[in-house]
Amino acid sequence: MPVDQLSAPLTKDQAYALVDAVMERDDLALTASAHENEETGEWFFEATCESPPDVDSFVELARQTLGEAVDFSVAPIDPEINWVARSLEGLAPVIAGGFYVYGSHETGPVPGGLTSMKIDAAQAFGTGHHETTTGCLEAIDKVLKRRKPRHMIDVGTGTGVLAIALAKRTRSTVIASDIDPISVTTTIENAAQNGVGTQIVALEATGVNHPTIQRNAPYDLIVANILAGPLMALAPAIGKIAQKGAVVILSGILQHQARGVINAYARQGMVLNQKLQRKDWTTLILEMP
Repeated sequence: MPVDQLSAPLTKDQAYALVDAVMERDDLALTASAHENEETGEWFFEATCESPPDVDSFVELARQTLGEAVDFSVAPIDPEINWVARSLEGLAPVIAGGFYVYGSHETGPVPGGLTSMKIDAAQAFGTGHHETTTGCLEAIDKVLKRRKPRHMIDVGTGTGVLAIALAKRTRSTVIASDIDPISVTTTIENAAQNGVGTQIVALEATGVNHPTIQRNAPYDLIVANILAGPLMALAPAIGKIAQKGAVVILSGILQHQARGVINAYARQGMVLNQKLQRKDWTTLILEMP
């Protein structure tokens, strides 16, 4: 597959804001990141896209996000290189909610007292670095301190990082579903690498529409780190598989979208327990009374 790199010099805040905006879309880029030139101190926004990229859409999104026009440059890059992994490799480990998420390139010792997870960059979302994932890890930590769930599902699992976190902490089985077959394969590999391969049931599914998911319902802990639109659309289906007293952790939600998601799940009888905010992103902890 031909791959291009689209880039533009921006301020640090602008670069990260545009990364967040692109990640909210699923049609513009394979990956997006912000980088600092160590020699000049200049910051750049970069996106890896299937060739040719939709430059006009990037320009319009930048105008909406930053309030000004951005002049993007486009350059072809080697299609044999996994640029999703390349753009993420070398990232520092993440500590969130008592979890320590690191890549195989990290050679330092794992700090004591933390639940470690080795998650390498892959063609699936979720290395622990984005605020949506750290928010979920912190929410999981909070929930597990006061509950002992036994029937759990991670909807839109990506790399499986959240399902693996649940499996490691609870030592129970976790269903991990995703619409993307690459994510399912990645989750299986990561689960085995982290010693919880027998605890993770990875499924290719649209939302919760899968016989195994329905057969194992209801669930007492449901996690879904997707985007606000799909989360609202899934509210009725998630409400049907949540048992009384269940906890539902939702993320992938920009702060201004939180009220809409809360209202969608309130219509399913769920109440807001806690809201965690990380930069522009919100993670919700809901409960089914």
